[in-house]
Amino acid sequence: MATDELTPAPVAGADSTGFSFSIWPPTQRTREAVVQRLVDTLTGDTILCKRYGSVPAADAEPAARAIEAEAFDAAAATGGAAASVEDGIEALQFYSKEVSRRLLDFVKSRSAAAKSQTPSVDAPPATEVEAAESQATA
Repeated sequence: MATDELTPAPVAGADSTGFSFSIWPPTQRTREAVVQRLVDTLTGDTILCKRYGSVPAADAEPAARAIEAEAFDAAAATGGAAASVEDGIEALQFYSKEVSRRLLDFVKSRSAAAKSQTPSVDAPPATEVEAAESQATA
């Protein structure tokens, strides 16, 4: 076997070793992992679910995909194609913060919507003792 067959082809932006990596944009596999983690967070036994309520699995996946896609689009619009590793890190940090912010916005709005649909009671029902007292003073 010739040594040329074992030598990797030069990669644009690679250093002298021929090794290069890009942190931004994330691979599709990474984006799918983010979606799966969001679904787990929305449906699992998490602090977020304890505070705002869990999301049914049927609703969690579409919501997670929308959250991830919106965060990715926002980061891509802001960061675009990262020219350097530092730019890629900044874009990835922005993406991560956007995912978190959008997740929190989603659970808060869902919780607020659920509370607004629950019938509210202006005053608690009077007990028999309170009713008798109010009649005695009248």
